[in-house]
Amino acid sequence: MVASAKLCVICKGGRNLCGNNPCPLLTKFNMENKVFKTIGNDFFGKSPSIFVGRFGYPNVSLGPMGSLQDDINDNPSELFGKSYQEIINQRSLLLRSKHSESVFSKSKFVEQNQEIALSSRNVDIELEFKNKPSYNIQFSDIHQPMGPSVSVKKFDLAENVPIPRKVDSLVNDEVLSADASFTLYKFGYDVSKISTILSSGILGQEKKKKLVPTRWSITATDDTVAKKMLKSIREYTELSDFMVFSSFYMDNRFEILLMPGSWEYENFETWAPGTPWGFAIDNGLNSQAQNSNSNEIRVINKPQMLVEYEPLSGRTSYADQEGGGYYAARIAVSEKLYQMKRQAKAVVFREIYEGYIIPLGVWQVRENVRNAMKSVPKRFSTMKEALDDIRTRLKIDMKEYIRKSKILRQRRLIDFLI
Repeated sequence: MVASAKLCVICKGGRNLCGNNPCPLLTKFNMENKVFKTIGNDFFGKSPSIFVGRFGYPNVSLGPMGSLQDDINDNPSELFGKSYQEIINQRSLLLRSKHSESVFSKSKFVEQNQEIALSSRNVDIELEFKNKPSYNIQFSDIHQPMGPSVSVKKFDLAENVPIPRKVDSLVNDEVLSADASFTLYKFGYDVSKISTILSSGILGQEKKKKLVPTRWSITATDDTVAKKMLKSIREYTELSDFMVFSSFYMDNRFEILLMPGSWEYENFETWAPGTPWGFAIDNGLNSQAQNSNSNEIRVINKPQMLVEYEPLSGRTSYADQEGGGYYAARIAVSEKLYQMKRQAKAVVFREIYEGYIIPLGVWQVRENVRNAMKSVPKRFSTMKEALDDIRTRLKIDMKEYIRKSKILRQRRLIDFLI
């Protein structure tokens, strides 16, 4: 089976869209860390978070993460600015424990994981394993990398878990999960922590509470919190000029353009040739490769560009081409407009270059755009001036973006008067 380059860009190794499992482009990055060979049949240490898998849904694997060295924080905002090697080294030292549960389960195991999710700090835990851990490091386009995984025979909390009173009160009320998530956000909780709490199945009305796979909860939280802010943003005064924000990190270039007008949002995701998703995959089953024992990887010499859009009224369907990256960028833009008490049309240009060799999760998108929105913006009186500035930092011709854009091709009445 041959997968097109665009299919690879949409999948990013996480959706198994081509039918090749595991992803042929990521298998070479799976590695066994010899340090983990010292792990025995049990674990005692700090747990910064929990993880809920999605395979087998509604029966899923659930368990606390364990810090194999030091006291690792699971907040992705603290990873921003670190190198690839630093991030992979740190994340590979997080043990993922797992135990099969129904998403509707109310077992003691589920309750203990919920306590970890709600905790105001990392928690001491004890684990007894069913077998030796497996050592393949797991990468994802949505969640952060994880180290070895292991099935759990026994799990105990080794201390009383500190849960803030106002949070404990909130999760025990009959509050919709979307409202509870936004209340936690207003309490000062970052969306990464909120997504963990949502994943644990503690939010929502009692009859509807259930575990949510981590991959889904991350994007659901970005989407839910942004939608709550956008209800207010749509009522704010429109921006009066053109603003450009920039950030570059992990070989990802972000340029964000805010324009006068009612809320609209457009997000470009462009992968340069030479990145993992600028390849087409041939697993040897096509007629030209049947006599070969090795997979053929064919380079596509053309950038792969995806674009997603939403009007003033919002989207009615999931942004399935860009997935979580669309929502991670949107929440960061929404946070800035919410803070400014302004509404605007927003266009996000993201270019991914050759150095971004493996996906590290959508936290990188969220924190990159947040970093851009913290910078002092450049201000312009016309869209042409703003785009002329942006084009000096992008590698792809601006004409390609304009050709595929809904927002940039719009003409306003004032455009005909000047």
